[in-house]
Amino acid sequence: MEKVLATEAALELIEKLVGKHGPVLFHQSGGCCDGSSPMCYPKEDFMIGDSDVLLGEIGTAPFYMNKKQYEYWKHTQLIIDVVPGRGGMFSLEGPEGVRFLTRSKVFPK
Repeated sequence: MEKVLATEAALELIEKLVGKHGPVLFHQSGGCCDGSSPMCYPKEDFMIGDSDVLLGEIGTAPFYMNKKQYEYWKHTQLIIDVVPGRGGMFSLEGPEGVRFLTRSKVFPK
């Protein structure tokens, strides 16, 4: 079972953002405020470190999560969706009038 999936709306938005900004990646840190949302960045502008876990890809975008946050989410499948509203201040979708949102589903035992 895949650890991270995206809805059709999220995949369409990712494609649009890649068209505007080039390759992108996602990172979810688990901090307060913006850190609790999946953030979309130009791939070359974000440094992945030893404290990040690659969960998979959504569309053409790799999806990373901070190790500490992953400990809380490791028993769930993440579903990345898009909803109206403003997202994280630095996330690429902000000017589009929508934001990415993480939904989750517990893995069956």
